[in-house]
Amino acid sequence: MQELYQDISQAVLEGDETKATQLVKDALEAKLPSLEILQKGAVEGINIAGEKWQKNEFFLPDVIMAAEAFKAALRELDPQLKKEKVGKLNKKLVIGVVEGDMHELGKSLVIAMTSAAGFDVIDLGVNVSIPTWVEAVKTHQPDVVGIGAYMTTTMLQMKDIITELQKQGLRKHTKVIVGGVSTTQQFADEMGADAWGHDAIHALQTMMKLTVGKND
Repeated sequence: MQELYQDISQAVLEGDETKATQLVKDALEAKLPSLEILQKGAVEGINIAGEKWQKNEFFLPDVIMAAEAFKAALRELDPQLKKEKVGKLNKKLVIGVVEGDMHELGKSLVIAMTSAAGFDVIDLGVNVSIPTWVEAVKTHQPDVVGIGAYMTTTMLQMKDIITELQKQGLRKHTKVIVGGVSTTQQFADEMGADAWGHDAIHALQTMMKLTVGKND
């Protein structure tokens, strides 16, 4: 079992979409839990790719290939992940990356984890302007807003987004969590966020804590 998870992780790390897809199929046929396949296989691989990127051991093409392999694995997993959900959380997450920032790897991981856990996820994509954030929150009335920024030159926009949501009266029933490689708990506090997620799994755990018992 553990060896199969490691093989999936390695296939994602190497950016081998075909192999990652086949290994996920094998894992599903072996009746392994889909959430474990995701966490211990695909997510582990993409996390290692992210670490190598931060250490300058991976270049942009390597990261892109790993992300594509991760998405291929997720496509194979998605039907079973949805089938294995224990009920619907009835919680909404609006998530995106701030304007001027085109990095989506971290966001994709958070989406994978929260979707698997039962959140209804509205993905605004990357390079999201403040008016788009505001309109999305007004329209979808989410339980949580997830704001990502992956560059020091863009991360201060989080404060502007949070401030504008506050001005528009949209913070009363919505929690804001921020994340990204350059962020910290102290930074999240300074931005006026309700929480900080240092990785996808921690972000999911935090969102569950933020929304437990809320409007249930």
